[in-house]
Amino acid sequence: MKNFIAVGNRFTLIATVATVSGAGLQVGSIFGVAENTAAIGESLTLVMNGIFDLPKPGTQAWTLGQTIYWDSAAARVTNVVASNIRIGIAVLVVGAGAGETTGRVRLNGAAT
Repeated sequence: MKNFIAVGNRFTLIATVATVSGAGLQVGSIFGVAENTAAIGESLTLVMNGIFDLPKPGTQAWTLGQTIYWDSAAARVTNVVASNIRIGIAVLVVGAGAGETTGRVRLNGAAT
């Protein structure tokens, strides 16, 4: 197939903000997790498929399979729709305790 470019689970771009490896990042309607650390103007690869532990509000309890969104203003995942983009589903039950600020998410790999 002459028009095939790549599998599509990674997307490389030029960073417009300083980004550390493992951080969630929304670029337009695309969401991914930074594979590498990059300063502004450097090459940055976003991973758009897979299961990741990402920061979440400690006040939220999650159920298995719950739809998860990216809150770009707070730079964390959330179960609140509002104006956030859908990024995947929760793959681990997590409580709403003050110390429960990490959620495990399976990214849906699709621009929303």
